[in-house]
Amino acid sequence: MIEQQRTRNSFLQAQISQLDAQIKDISTLRDEIDALTRRQKAVEALQAERNTPVHLLNELARLTPEGVYLSSIKQAEKSVTLTGLAQTQERVSELMRNASREAQWLERPELAEIKLTNVSTNARDSKRLFDFTLKLNLKGQSPEAGSGAAPGEKKG
Repeated sequence: MIEQQRTRNSFLQAQISQLDAQIKDISTLRDEIDALTRRQKAVEALQAERNTPVHLLNELARLTPEGVYLSSIKQAEKSVTLTGLAQTQERVSELMRNASREAQWLERPELAEIKLTNVSTNARDSKRLFDFTLKLNLKGQSPEAGSGAAPGEKKG
């Protein structure tokens, strides 16, 4: 009987060893799955943001009123800073109104600075224009937004 129990114990030990090896394999597979999931999410985020500059430039072209000239567009994360010249302060106000009411990709326009400046068009002429800096935020994008739909729009 003792010999029979030893045989059973050794069989159980062998089975336990096999199960331990399988548990290690499962753990390794879970780590690999987690790493692949993280990579997939990073790729999806990049894919969603791939068209952002195109949408931003299209939106700015649509929202910028006549008499406003953009000289610089800078994007840092979800913040966009516009600098430019305008014929009047009202033109800058119109740009801000357009951005707050009609924009699909931009929100919360904030005028950082506006000042009167003289701009020389040639050796004799000088125009008085308003130099401005405007800050905006990119609207949060849903996963659908990366496929061409505007934020908040549903594909269909």
